[in-house]
Amino acid sequence: MTDLVVGGGAVGTLLAWALAAGGRDVAIVRRGLEGPPRRATVTVVAPDGVAASADVTEIAAPDALEAAPEVIVFAVKAFDLASAAASCAAWPTAPALTVLNGVGAEEIVAEARPDGGLIAGSVTASVELTGERTVARLNSGGVALAPASRGVEDLTDALRAAIATSGLRTGRIADPAAMKWSKLVANLVGNASSAILDMSPAEIYGHPAAFGIERRQILEALAVMRRLGLRPVALPGANVPLLAFGVRFPAAIARPIMRRIIGGARGRKDPSLRIQANSGTGPSEVQWLNGAVAQNAERLGVAAPVNRRLTELVEEVLTEPERRAWFRGRPDRLVEAVEG
Repeated sequence: MTDLVVGGGAVGTLLAWALAAGGRDVAIVRRGLEGPPRRATVTVVAPDGVAASADVTEIAAPDALEAAPEVIVFAVKAFDLASAAASCAAWPTAPALTVLNGVGAEEIVAEARPDGGLIAGSVTASVELTGERTVARLNSGGVALAPASRGVEDLTDALRAAIATSGLRTGRIADPAAMKWSKLVANLVGNASSAILDMSPAEIYGHPAAFGIERRQILEALAVMRRLGLRPVALPGANVPLLAFGVRFPAAIARPIMRRIIGGARGRKDPSLRIQANSGTGPSEVQWLNGAVAQNAERLGVAAPVNRRLTELVEEVLTEPERRAWFRGRPDRLVEAVEG
């Protein structure tokens, strides 16, 4: 059987390569592809510069497959997930693997595909496309998997084995919700603030008051996790429990701990929300990150004013160039906007 990867960006290409390199038959949907399915070679370059390639099949749409896939890997942005799930209506019982940032993806897929099994995934490998079929890995992260419905345990193990064979770090997490929230906490660090200020996380951490905003957003997210009965879990290449432990210390101690974690997690890649802000086009994932913290906090009776305000500010700078220019390089203005 074939594994179907929906999403031809950096993460989708990485996973297509990893599964194929692990001995599985893989098809990847390439947007804009015309004509029948075709064979192609995808390449992943490791942080040490060593390149490895694997062969996959490129298709124009999910229904180009002749038979139901063994698994559908959804590797799109959160705001595209509903349409991606709808595009796979030809295969309603095929299990799905979701590897999106933030929380809420599994609920979207479960609602759209009630007859298919579900595996939650978190990609901690920082990657970027350097060519149409070439991905550069920027850190030592990998892929964590967690069964999110009954009947997918064997498939989860098979996928994990293939990914491990490719050389990527991998892990199996017992609690999918704890895994996704732990990845969300890691994604929050230096993300919204970098989009608003157009500054790197390292620059933001150099400003004590701006670091205070960073710290409070994480503490709010951890408070939501506690109310949900979840504990941070370690992911491949992302020691979220250490982050949760370190952020509670005074700033003089917490700042170097968090800086170290960020450096290892991101490589040289900008945070996702800053990349989106600099592109000047399309929506962002902030509603599935800071917005998800704020929404769940309100539902659970937990205070999360910093995450709510950061969500609002990211949406402002994405739609109002003058607003972003006002904040650019001015952490003091961010602090005033959040605390005022």
